Amino acid sequence: MSHNDSHSESYAKAGVDIRAGYEGVRLMKKHVERTFIPGVVSDIGGFGGLFAPDLTGMKSPVLVSGTDGVGTKQRIAQLMDRHDTVGIDCVAMCVNDIICCGAKPIFFLDYIAIGKNIPEKVAALVAGVAEGCVQAGCALIGGETAEHPGTMTADDYDLAGFSVGIVDREKVLDNKRMQAGDVILALPSSGIHSNGYSLVRKVFDVEHADLGRYYDELGTTLGDALLTPTVIYVKPVLAAIAAADVKGVSHITGGGFYENIPRSIPDGLCARIEKAAVRTPAVFSLLQRTGDIPERDMFNTYNMGVGMTMITSKDTADKALEVLKAQGVGAYVLGEVVRGEDKVELC
Repeated sequence: MSHNDSHSESYAKAGVDIRAGYEGVRLMKKHVERTFIPGVVSDIGGFGGLFAPDLTGMKSPVLVSGTDGVGTKQRIAQLMDRHDTVGIDCVAMCVNDIICCGAKPIFFLDYIAIGKNIPEKVAALVAGVAEGCVQAGCALIGGETAEHPGTMTADDYDLAGFSVGIVDREKVLDNKRMQAGDVILALPSSGIHSNGYSLVRKVFDVEHADLGRYYDELGTTLGDALLTPTVIYVKPVLAAIAAADVKGVSHITGGGFYENIPRSIPDGLCARIEKAAVRTPAVFSLLQRTGDIPERDMFNTYNMGVGMTMITSKDTADKALEVLKAQGVGAYVLGEVVRGEDKVELC
């Protein structure tokens, strides 16, 4: 009997449909194949994903890994019954971390826990993951879908991922070279990205809100604004690193400016940020006003329009900006590195 004929009536009565799982794999295959890049050895359906990295020119290759999920943003997707974008968020949250040390993501794996395996929904989720991998230039070489009847509602799911990148040890970004006078660049976000959604859901009462309501200040509906995918910065950041003297990169996720920027700053130095320079999308103003959230909490929870920061030498800041803009990223100067013990200062 082939695996396509595999079926357990007893398991089905317990809530797990094996055949639905096979159908999901069939539907997602075309999306997965979009991501295949040189180095992919395995095809979908095996027990492990194989990848043969190109080590040409590397003296001491180092693997860099990252794992994350979409968090409660996926609840917005469930309420809107739109499942093809949160996979982009899942990839972004992993690969945007990996590039902070200068590594290039090479492959990705996803994990979907779902209350009821509806093949079309699973395929839509994987389509989003595949799109994220295409944007990041990495391959989707494996994954898992697990049906969880009785522990999750039929409409519920959780999406997580894992990525591996590679970098030559001598090219790992080293903030020990950072000094006062270095320039801090902002790479704009597309909105809230994938952090702080527990607060977002509370402020907007999303379980009862009209997510289809259009807001003039947003230029779109509330639901569309909240579901806007996270920007994947892989190609622009790697291009800037190759062209300029980049000394530190920070992915602005949960914890906002106050938690993430200091991670790329050595002791004795401080990132002085000009608040007036921050280009903040309207969704943050709406969130702050609706929830009566203090400014300090906003900058300590959200990216506020800055998805990543990049610290370069003063002499190469213009070159970095030029490269980033050529890559479609409207980067701008956010502040400078100064002497100080606070690591980050908003003024």
